Amino acid sequence: MITWRVPRLFRPLLNGLNIGKAQPCKVAEHSQAPATLQPERSFSSTHRLHDVPGDPSSAERVTVHFINRDGEKLTAIAKEGESLLDVVVNQNLGIDGFGACEGTLACSTCHLIFERDVFQKLDAISDEELDMLDLAYGLSDTSRLGCQVCVKKSMDGLTVQVPMEVSDLRRQMEVGKQSKQ
Repeated sequence: MITWRVPRLFRPLLNGLNIGKAQPCKVAEHSQAPATLQPERSFSSTHRLHDVPGDPSSAERVTVHFINRDGEKLTAIAKEGESLLDVVVNQNLGIDGFGACEGTLACSTCHLIFERDVFQKLDAISDEELDMLDLAYGLSDTSRLGCQVCVKKSMDGLTVQVPMEVSDLRRQMEVGKQSKQ
């Protein structure tokens, strides 16, 4: 029996573009104003870069290593509660094309591959994330999207692999424009 279903890519459109669901790492800040006065995502990350050693928030720091496509090991100090996508963006790590949709679960460019023991300890994966992973190149049994994985203290020393290839629709569109000229 053949069953028809809405292509996974279009589910966010049918669900009213409820993009707020795509940010699983909401953590209350200890020393900031109430969340109602803060924008959901700031375009400036300088407030995160100015934390000083000895500050109470420095106890929430977690070291994360990314193995880039070229084999280079990139190390970042993450804040507990951030998504791995936020870590890459806020630390300005040189991972080409990473997080093209800015964490809205509309692409798979923040695809990461975890070690099996770490993968098994991660929070449950959502249907929306599974849908986007279906579009990812180099998918493995331990693949997750960095925008959906929240940093925890228990992840200190974590190493994740960036897949060798990335599916970025923007590049495909650019190639198509160049071939028509």
